[in-house]
Amino acid sequence: MIFDNTNINDIDLLNEYVQNTGFALLIDKPIHWTSFDVVAKIRNLLKIKKIGHAGTLDPLADGLLILCVGKFTKKINEFQDLYKEYQGQIKIGATTKSYDSEFEEENICDISSILNDNVQSLIDNFIGEQLQVPPMFSAKKVNGKRLYELARKNQNIVLEPSLVNFYDIKLSYSAPYIDFYIKCSKGTYIRSFARDIGDKLNVGGYLTSLRRIGIGDYKVTNAIKLIELIEFLKSKIEIK
Repeated sequence: MIFDNTNINDIDLLNEYVQNTGFALLIDKPIHWTSFDVVAKIRNLLKIKKIGHAGTLDPLADGLLILCVGKFTKKINEFQDLYKEYQGQIKIGATTKSYDSEFEEENICDISSILNDNVQSLIDNFIGEQLQVPPMFSAKKVNGKRLYELARKNQNIVLEPSLVNFYDIKLSYSAPYIDFYIKCSKGTYIRSFARDIGDKLNVGGYLTSLRRIGIGDYKVTNAIKLIELIEFLKSKIEIK
């Protein structure tokens, strides 16, 4: 059972599925919340231990997050394997340590020679299978440690690239920003894509905004705003 913004108000149905087959929740995560924060909050409100998310969203990213509750946690891998869709913005002419706006800009350079044709020509370089190096500031585990934990201790390590797939890319350039749409495989880091775009233009680049708009056939337009879901659950239920 999938609960989204069309049926979440059916509290009796929600209760029934919590206690029986479990369900998935389509949530529109706001920025500044970690995916773990969302899981912990909903776990507390539903008073159920068995809950997890099907694909991390960075704190500075918003958009579709799928939570699996109860027996539906067995389906997490099925959701994770689905293609992802994102839209967002890259700023070129500078870099940051995290490849997004968490840290101050570095390596600022002139971008006056960059034209829209230069940007559009990059699309063919990315479409299809690619070996992509993940960001150091990410939740990926290496030897049991999250990379961001090592990065914050200035412990840089050599990272092995992962095979990812870009199915569709659309770019629109208005200096110094590149607006984008991406359809890609699981395991793709959009912050790494922003870094790689900047590298190929020889001016650097980093992610300034990111929204996940789809996971397979599930779209953020059908998702429940997290704050609205929290208020609804607080006001309603006796879920056990």
